[in-house]
Amino acid sequence: MTKTLDRLTRPKTIAVFGGKEARRVIEQCDKVGFSGDIWPVHPKNEEILGRRCYRSVADLPAAPDAAFVGVNRQLTIEIIADLSARGAGGAVCYASGFREAVSELADGNDLQAALIEAAGDMPILGPNCYGFINMLDGALLWPDQHGMLRVERGVAVLTQSSNIACNISMQQRGLPLAYLMTAGNQAQTGLAELACTVIQDTRVTAVGLHIEGFDSLETLERLAALSRMLKKPVVVLKVGKSEAAQLATISHTASLAGNDRVSSALLERLGIGRVETLPELLETLKLLHLYGPLDTADISSMSCSGGEASLMADAGVKRKISYRPLRDEQLKPLRETLGLMVTLANPLDYHTFVWGNGEKQTAAFTAMMQGGYGLNLVVLDFPRLDRCDAADWQATVDAVVAAHSATGANAGIVASMGENLPESVAEQLIRDGVVPFHGIEEALAAAETAAFIGAAWREPAPAPLLRHAVGVGKVVTLNEDEAKRELSAFGLPIPEGLVEIEPNDTGPAAEKLGFPVALKGRGVAHKTEAGAVKLNLKSKQEVVAAAYAMAGVSNGYLIEKMAGRPVAEIIIGAMRDPVAGLVLTLGAGGVLVELLEDSALITLPASQQSIAAAVSGLKVKKLLDGYRGGPKGDIAALEQAVEAVTAYLVANAGDIEELDINPVLVLPEGEGVVAVDAMVRRRIP
Repeated sequence: MTKTLDRLTRPKTIAVFGGKEARRVIEQCDKVGFSGDIWPVHPKNEEILGRRCYRSVADLPAAPDAAFVGVNRQLTIEIIADLSARGAGGAVCYASGFREAVSELADGNDLQAALIEAAGDMPILGPNCYGFINMLDGALLWPDQHGMLRVERGVAVLTQSSNIACNISMQQRGLPLAYLMTAGNQAQTGLAELACTVIQDTRVTAVGLHIEGFDSLETLERLAALSRMLKKPVVVLKVGKSEAAQLATISHTASLAGNDRVSSALLERLGIGRVETLPELLETLKLLHLYGPLDTADISSMSCSGGEASLMADAGVKRKISYRPLRDEQLKPLRETLGLMVTLANPLDYHTFVWGNGEKQTAAFTAMMQGGYGLNLVVLDFPRLDRCDAADWQATVDAVVAAHSATGANAGIVASMGENLPESVAEQLIRDGVVPFHGIEEALAAAETAAFIGAAWREPAPAPLLRHAVGVGKVVTLNEDEAKRELSAFGLPIPEGLVEIEPNDTGPAAEKLGFPVALKGRGVAHKTEAGAVKLNLKSKQEVVAAAYAMAGVSNGYLIEKMAGRPVAEIIIGAMRDPVAGLVLTLGAGGVLVELLEDSALITLPASQQSIAAAVSGLKVKKLLDGYRGGPKGDIAALEQAVEAVTAYLVANAGDIEELDINPVLVLPEGEGVVAVDAMVRRRIP
């Protein structure tokens, strides 16, 4: 049953335990005007900041909605047990030295288990956790400074890292922060569960997560469903791409980082946006706060210099956005406004002919914003306000706001260098409904992410992720013929073949199949390296001779009829990810596997649409489409083969540890595909 976190995150009464950290929590609540009751608990002090001190949980006037427990780890467990027994709404566990420090403190795991047991049904955040800031209600269980202001509506940002939360609180980008929350090492309550709570606050517009490790895929799926239902997008900064980051994650948070490409596949399946940096996260949240997901990835750009137009154009090359050409109906008003010397294009350099002329700028911006773009950007770097006169720049801002108001189009102002967009201007733009973007790369990342979420929401919601318990029994590697037989039962095309034990029997078997044939030694993991595979054997004598040559390394023979010349070779594989379970891999196969690194991951169960999208996204798709006049490959048969493999994986999900079908030969269109090699490692009871 899902814990109720509303009392904890939106408290009317707060209890604080400890010394200086508890005092700071009271100071922060007073500073922003928390209107509820705060009850300090201390064994010796009579009062703290004018409030009476209580001696224990039992002495409190009532069960608090939220508690900040800022004492040592042993005492934390005792207080948490008392709060749970009293019926408190939840607690922040500030202390460290639990599971996240298990390598230094041998009892860390035991203490964390004791903490969870002490909490019972009461929600706890942490341990090793700063807590959270709720600027909607002025409730701060936060023992430090921050840079936030009260807001009536805004975004929620959640992170496992308290220090990153501190950094985010100091942002000067105009982003209205409603909640800033940390989860520490997620002993009991994870980021996704917290996000499921705050996304349901009617005052929250979007949610951003800085994730070091997924706490619960089931809860992440619930968050994605709530996101769609409430029309509140979620965007994630997932760290752990590098080996160093993965090691730091494990030591710092005791979370399992998982495979980064699997993380991307999971988020893509769920319609959750992913960004690469903290600035991208904040800029994307600004866009989502004002406009939500974009209807299209088509964007426009205007600037008063060719250099800025080039920066915008070049930055868009690596993004899944489109500077769609201007429509015919835009050309006349733009020409009339900007004159004959301006080249009308997108991105558009409008030169300085209309600089400082608010009326003409408004007309030009309005014409651009009437083009049906998902987002309309104007590049504008402000001068230093302490040394320069920014009147003309403010006139440009006013023109953008006027054009946005006149058209209702999504609009943003982009400073090519983030420091050149003052916080006061950013805050004004947010109030006027225009996105202030700090940085070109960040603006385009935001547009790409918002367009992705929009496209994902226009598709049907995904089926629940495949869930299964890992089977029992010894993991064994099947013989190739055994693996192919199992896969063939689910519809995967395989070559016609026969199994023989003695070398002399391989010749008659080959004659029965018809030449040419392939001969493979059974029970050999790496056949090529061991000399246990021979191709294009054209006579009985060649087959028998090859069988005797590999007799010392094999325990029998698989004789198969050679397949036709393929258009392309594909690998279909599966691995067991520690977070997501079985995940399907599809990519360029044969000798191109390592060379091209051309592959896609598909989470399970897989839909026909996701399989088709994965095939279409491969680099080798150019070969399948008939590269330079060559024959087209049988793409439909390839997609059906992938469907057959996914059906096999779903049916045997608990037992499969690894699968590698390489290569799958894609024959010319209408001739099908054939899996000529297969390896399956699975549990056998």
